[in-house]
Amino acid sequence: MKRFALAVICCAMATSALAAPKPCEELKDEIEAKIQANNVSSYTIEIVTNEEVHDENMVVGSCEYGSKKIIYQNNDRQASR
Repeated sequence: MKRFALAVICCAMATSALAAPKPCEELKDEIEAKIQANNVSSYTIEIVTNEEVHDENMVVGSCEYGSKKIIYQNNDRQASR
């Protein structure tokens, strides 16, 4: 019984640690690293409030308990049109 209780407590603690929100700048840096790893040469990435989001398709992340979004725009696509 003690092992079961310990397992439940450990799972609960692990779940809350995974659900902890990341700071916006940290998340933006991680997303930017992934973009650069894909050799994207011209892009824009910004942290904005939910009210400033005009196109949900541009949202690549959410931070500060969902009150802010990180938006991304690939500028290479627009130049080739």
